[in-house]
Amino acid sequence: QVLSLVIPTQLQRVTHRALHRLFHTRSCLFVVLHVALQAAVFGEYTWEVFVYCWELQFHLLLLLLPYLLLAGNLGCFLLCSRANPGTVTKSNAASLVEVYAYDGVLFQRGLVCPTCTVEKPARSKHCSVCRTCVHRFDHHCMWVNNCIGACNAGLFLLYLLSLTATAGAVAAVTAAFLIQVLLLSNIMHSTYLDAQGQEHPVEIAFLVQHLFLTFPRIVFMLGFVILLTLILGGYCSFSLYLALTNQTTNEWCKARRFGGSPHLPSQPHDRPLVYKNIYSKGIWRNLKEIFNPPTVPERKKK
Repeated sequence: QVLSLVIPTQLQRVTHRALHRLFHTRSCLFVVLHVALQAAVFGEYTWEVFVYCWELQFHLLLLLLPYLLLAGNLGCFLLCSRANPGTVTKSNAASLVEVYAYDGVLFQRGLVCPTCTVEKPARSKHCSVCRTCVHRFDHHCMWVNNCIGACNAGLFLLYLLSLTATAGAVAAVTAAFLIQVLLLSNIMHSTYLDAQGQEHPVEIAFLVQHLFLTFPRIVFMLGFVILLTLILGGYCSFSLYLALTNQTTNEWCKARRFGGSPHLPSQPHDRPLVYKNIYSKGIWRNLKEIFNPPTVPERKKK
């Protein structure tokens, strides 16, 4: 009985250590998985879809569009992963404090990071993975193995947009190829016999089954890429919403959890705190700030 209790405990410790190393330390594992996934998808696209579409005389620009988007996505990926997200250090902390005002709710003046021992500028946060404070901290992205902050938020948004467009382009070309195959085979106007020998017109389920039996790898890839496009599209829409409203993922999450936060000493205990985004300056200026972060002279000038 003692042995049966010790083994699960050891397994829990090993699992905890593995998960901590995987998600709470900088690692290139997800970068490798990211590149391997793209290589697998484009390898299949090139070997199967591109060749067939070339024989069917698809327009060359349509066939090359996924590769062009992939080149742009890889460029944004490299720049975003290698860029300094906006590290707060002892030498620049005093100047970064003047960039954004403290809202008194999510961010309060005078707080010092216990790890970095520097005053925390408004909208900054200490990243436990990178072990540093990041200015205008959004989140730590495992797929680019870097924090997303003031200095690379625009690159990350472009990375997301190009990645979503790349997946969508691969899905569109693959779907166009399969539809073209169905049209050329004239199978949509055919009929089939069921197990009882009765004749039925071809339905969508039958067409999908026929394509899966004829091109199993292409249909599987199409389903995967469509699912990936929907997931990326949803996350990309959320990131665009944050950019247009001048919020970060960290601020959005904190605002949703704020109901249980303590009151500030300066406010009455019987009056609930209400969070208000004081950093939004309008859609155009918010979007401009993502690609051109404000500096100290700019804020003082305003």
